[in-house]
Amino acid sequence: MSDHDHRDHNEPESGPALRVKAIESLLVEKGLVDPAALDAIVDHYENKVGPRIGARVVARAWIDPRFRRRLLADAVAAIAELGIPSGPEGEHLMVVENTPEVHNLIVCTLCSCYPWPVLGLPPTWYKSFAYRSRAVSDPRGVLREFGVELDPGVEIRVWDSSAELRYMVLPLRPAGTEKLSEGELAGLVTRDAMIGTAVVKYPPDTAARAAERD
Repeated sequence: MSDHDHRDHNEPESGPALRVKAIESLLVEKGLVDPAALDAIVDHYENKVGPRIGARVVARAWIDPRFRRRLLADAVAAIAELGIPSGPEGEHLMVVENTPEVHNLIVCTLCSCYPWPVLGLPPTWYKSFAYRSRAVSDPRGVLREFGVELDPGVEIRVWDSSAELRYMVLPLRPAGTEKLSEGELAGLVTRDAMIGTAVVKYPPDTAARAAERD
């Protein structure tokens, strides 16, 4: 499972990324694709939907116990309170909470069902056969490969997403963040923490955040 390995951002782009750029350039050159339309699509998924949205939800749950209870009871309704539309990929969403005793991990064993409105596009490794199979059979080993070492006494619960029901993890709030604002808390939350393949750290692990990629 090498897709999530840390790498230097000065490294050359991968083969698939270069092929995508070449195809995009060719389509633009032939007038088949409007670059502005492509930019709008990218902006939509990076800024209007995506991990930033999920991070807002997590931060609100951390500072507002009543919202947290509503989120765990009815995630779609609670998220709608923040003005976030559920969309076709998020209308059946369940939020599961990490505690000192329980760590949750999200997977889709059949394909790559994923709550796009709150987490954006699924990372490449989430769709890989290696992750989809091993997350169920060896979750502790998979987490270890992502750099998450849990105490032996911590229970790992694996949630299998489907077209009917998708999941998002409410991570543990890290110690020492009591004086941070809601916006500052949201800035600590990573996509992987909301999938369960990372924990939220404070001060944030900037190297890990930089390495978080598709």
